[in-house]
Amino acid sequence: MSDETNENPGELPLDGAGQRLRRAREQAGLSLDQLAADTRIPLRHLEVIEQGDFAALPARTYAIGFSRTYAKAVGLDQREIAREVREELGMSETREAVRTSSFEPGDPARVPTRGLAWFSAFAAILLVAGGFAYFKDYFYPGAGPGPLKAPEKAQAPQQAAAVAPATAPAPSGPVVFTALQPDTWVKFYDANGEQLMQKQMAQGETYTVPADAEGPQIWTGRPYALAITVGGRSVPKLSEVDEIVRDVPVTAEALLERETAQAGEGSAGPAEAGQP
Repeated sequence: MSDETNENPGELPLDGAGQRLRRAREQAGLSLDQLAADTRIPLRHLEVIEQGDFAALPARTYAIGFSRTYAKAVGLDQREIAREVREELGMSETREAVRTSSFEPGDPARVPTRGLAWFSAFAAILLVAGGFAYFKDYFYPGAGPGPLKAPEKAQAPQQAAAVAPATAPAPSGPVVFTALQPDTWVKFYDANGEQLMQKQMAQGETYTVPADAEGPQIWTGRPYALAITVGGRSVPKLSEVDEIVRDVPVTAEALLERETAQAGEGSAGPAEAGQP
């Protein structure tokens, strides 16, 4: 009677996500070195995944993202593996689960990092100061020279001449990436696929894209953790969400075109919203 009560003949002990991945790799006849080369996941991370010690990975997003990539490489269901990894992380990282978003790799992270929060606060201060400088004539009408009144035909050439100096030449110079978070993995390579740099950048570490590189591109899973400057001027990040970006050009021209396109989309939004 006790045996019938304590055992269910139709149920077998379930392996963890790491054991399932390892067994699938062995059945596929792949070594860890082969899998590391195919998935571009560091060998030490693959070993940690197979041991089921997901909390030892740099971050929750790494644990789930790498596990999904591993599952795809060995033919397992990516969503099922990701669900199991989340459950295992939830059992050992309750505090981390409260602090992070319910979204996983490929979805936006709701809680900004400390570095991103400070960067946003600094940008807000600059925005307020710039707005005050721009609109100070409205608040203090006598602070500057009064407007010149002239016939429309005579003033038109002056306005055209004034617009020309206001359009500053497109900045050029070195393209520099700065890691805003620790252990930010990134790879740079040229148009021929030749690697320029690949590593996990430490927080505050910078990398300057070689000026003579032919068609330099980037691959990273944390685009929101990389600040970019062109000629010393900040340009928008490649993405503000937790997603994998790959084969994205990082020349000065390409990054400035992205900035112009984003500015155009932002200015078009309110006008479209006012249409009937």
